[in-house]
Formats: sequence, structure tokens, C-alpha cells
Amino acid sequence: MNSEQLTEILKAAFPAADIAVSGQGGKFDLRIVDDQFEGKRPVARQQSVYAPLNDYIKSGEVHAVTIRAMTKEEWRKASLFGV
Repeated sequence: MNSEQLTEILKAAFPAADIAVSGQGGKFDLRIVDDQFEGKRPVARQQSVYAPLNDYIKSGEVHAVTIRAMTKEEWRKASLFGV
């Protein structure tokens, strides 16, 4: 599994999202910006991101992920303040 393949999997699950994936060797950092996260708690956001990845995690193709799942407004604020 590489960053490009993981990006395509996430784009299929979150078609309207801005997605950035970095990493290799089964360890990835994910940033998914999508307004469908509005009103969801952090755990619910992570669960929705893990859902399309579960088979790849079980197989060992994906070993570890760091997830930043946020709305467009949250991303705008984070970008302004360098978070």
C-alpha cells in the first residue's frame, strides 16, 4: 500500500473531501477535510475514516494511521493559525 493507493480508497469513501495522505511502509498521516464531519465528535470522525480502511488494516497493508478529520471551517482556522 502506498500513499496514492490510500488516497484513492479515501476519495471513494469521501468524494467531496480534500484529502492529503503521506507516509509509507504501512504508516500514514491522513488529513481529510469534509463538512460531513460537522457536529460529529472526534471518535465518530475517526470511525468514519477507519471504516473504508478496516480490510487493509486487518491484512496488514496499513499498519498505523494518524487521522486529522475536520470540517472546511476547522481547516481554514487551523491553516490561519498554523496548527
